[in-house]
Amino acid sequence: MSTIVVTGMGSGIGAACGQILEERGHTPVGVDLRGAEFEADLSSPEGIADAVARVVEKYPQIDGVIANAGTQSNSPLDLKVNFFGARDTVRAFLPYLEKAENGRAVITASCASLQPSDPKLVQLLLDDQREEALAYGKELAAQGPMQGYANYACSKRAIATWVRRAAVSEEFAGRGVGLNAVGPGVVATPMTKELLSTEEGRKQAFGALPAPYHGASEARDIADALVFFVTGLSRTITGQILYIDGGADAILRGEDIWHAPKSMDTPAR
Repeated sequence: MSTIVVTGMGSGIGAACGQILEERGHTPVGVDLRGAEFEADLSSPEGIADAVARVVEKYPQIDGVIANAGTQSNSPLDLKVNFFGARDTVRAFLPYLEKAENGRAVITASCASLQPSDPKLVQLLLDDQREEALAYGKELAAQGPMQGYANYACSKRAIATWVRRAAVSEEFAGRGVGLNAVGPGVVATPMTKELLSTEEGRKQAFGALPAPYHGASEARDIADALVFFVTGLSRTITGQILYIDGGADAILRGEDIWHAPKSMDTPAR
């Protein structure tokens, strides 16, 4: 059985991952700001380094990482946690995953990666321009909630793009480590309970991320896929973004994803 690190395991999707792993005989190792075996702030490089050091001291063999910790504050915090935090957490565990029989990592992205985003901010993230990205994100947030939302959408677009790029590189594939992501659509969680409780709220949520198949997902729906990617059932799958969204991806990107790609950031004509 495997030892799997789960960030954000204190609640929601992360907690569901821990439950599923235990049910299947694996050992989940929870890391979260609060409510997990290892409490840590994954929004900074120092917090990540400290968390990894404490985890591997107790669990020297790590077989997989579910980098699920995330925020939606529509501020630069989203950039710190959703992009830099997820990427740097996976990279920090990479030397241990490389030693595993079939080391694997998966990141919780989002269907928000399919929404229009700010190309400048995405590029700053992918170019590892941390301070510049955070400063620009702060400028966007100061302009109001609609502009501030770019911090969240761009963090998810950038991490999904990075997964596709990094998975087939020498850093991951070259070291025998699989890397994938899961992109949830609308998920029924305590955070969305109030939004989904009214007709107006449901129209807002599903207007942005349509879900004709079963509507909102449950936390366990997402967790099942995350666990799949790290428990030995995906030996040759890498570089994939699996959207669990009730159909949003098929609607937003259309049925033909093989020809004449168009930018999601270009207004329709």
